[in-house]
Amino acid sequence: MKYFGVIFTLMMLFSNQLMAENEENLTAEQAQYIAEANKILDSLNPQHGEIKLPNGVATLHVPENFYYLSPEDTETVLVKIWGNPPGGEKTLGMLFPTGVTPYDNTAWGVTVEYVEDGYVSDEDADKINYNELLSDMKQSTANASAERVKQGYDAISLIGWAAKPYYDKKTHKLHWAKEIKFGTQEINTLNYNIRVLGRKGVLVLNFIAGMDQLDMINSEIDTVLKIADFNEGSRYADFNPDIDTVAAYGIGALVAGKVAAKVGILATVLLFLKKVWIFLLIGAGAFVKKLFGREKKDEIAEETVVNEHIEKDDTEIKQ
Repeated sequence: MKYFGVIFTLMMLFSNQLMAENEENLTAEQAQYIAEANKILDSLNPQHGEIKLPNGVATLHVPENFYYLSPEDTETVLVKIWGNPPGGEKTLGMLFPTGVTPYDNTAWGVTVEYVEDGYVSDEDADKINYNELLSDMKQSTANASAERVKQGYDAISLIGWAAKPYYDKKTHKLHWAKEIKFGTQEINTLNYNIRVLGRKGVLVLNFIAGMDQLDMINSEIDTVLKIADFNEGSRYADFNPDIDTVAAYGIGALVAGKVAAKVGILATVLLFLKKVWIFLLIGAGAFVKKLFGREKKDEIAEETVVNEHIEKDDTEIKQ
């Protein structure tokens, strides 16, 4: 991380001069990668407003300061941009802050998924000892880490709560955050989770971010909590004990992660940085403008927003 921070700082200081020079001095490999990145980013279709999720049970209310990518676009981001292996669990899409592309050094996003295991009772919500639960989770993570190391992967450790679990009985929304360390990464991973309880299952919203982005995400958490809601007939209050299935677990198991273990996104938060240096060769600000400033039918960022983002890229250097 620090290595890329140094490169980013140096390149931003001289980006205006290097833009003209380096476009002519790129290697064939660098030029090919940039061309591919242009094509990938241009294929994405950012959306906002009322988004009916593909499963038909829920709707996203995406405000102007966020945008939504379809399941197909999300697969492109996770696999082609962030380096995940293909063939993982399919999402219902992904949310990003407006003005941020998946290629950005400061990019963070929220995956949206749905697990239909039945109605999750919240009767135990007020009885859970989250300190004891954290101890159990740390031990489980340590056991899993030992197996990861045997298979040649980086060790993983659960540091603690980044935000203690909180369940809102009025909205039936649960959220919490964990700080996780992968291998020798200098910046720990932030695993921020939202669960929206419904009649037959749970909406799963997972943030992909670094611990250094916790304050930014905390400032947006209330907005994100309001984005996802079940449709009429699929809401928590629509549960019918005579015909509906009750899940075999409760709130505590959701937090512990012993159920609904989803795609291996957790380890991908920083993977996309492995090729970021190529973009810096031609100036990150101009590249973002070129790639994400095009007008589209459902474009979520007006020209002024894009320009502000470019200026921010040139002045805010991630250390």
